[in-house]
Amino acid sequence: MRTALTVAALLAAAPSFASEPASSHGSDARFDRLKTLAGIWKGKGGEAGAKESFEAILTYRVTGAGSALVETMGPGTEHEMITVYHLDGEDLVLTHYCAAGNQPTMRAAKGGAADSIAFDFLRASNLKAGAVHMHDARIRFVDGDHIVSEWTSWKDGKPSGTMRFELARQK
Repeated sequence: MRTALTVAALLAAAPSFASEPASSHGSDARFDRLKTLAGIWKGKGGEAGAKESFEAILTYRVTGAGSALVETMGPGTEHEMITVYHLDGEDLVLTHYCAAGNQPTMRAAKGGAADSIAFDFLRASNLKAGAVHMHDARIRFVDGDHIVSEWTSWKDGKPSGTMRFELARQK
């Protein structure tokens, strides 16, 4: 009987969780702008400045009642990677779940250009000394249907390359 009452109480409370506005998770104009990326994006990716590129597919999905944005790079591929963007107090942060097996967390820099968000390395899990890892990232909003995303990796304490993605929203 006690279990049935507990379940009933949880079910009665469930609608209040579902109807909780996304803004109750904190507000940040940059995070709100990131959430507008929800959908499928395609374009070209490759080493910044290189002539060769590959077809890049990224998806963005808002989850957690608006408290997180999940980016999936190369969905369904052997090198699929996930990045989760969210607020941590007043800070906009991301954690990148990399094919390299480490998980760097970056924090958005304060200020900057109105059309972009720059993230700087904060910490990482499963990162061995000197190992390659994503160290900073930048998303530039070209317009409502185009973005440019750049990810700089580091190895042995210094930059080792930048991947650039020029993407268009799929309609």
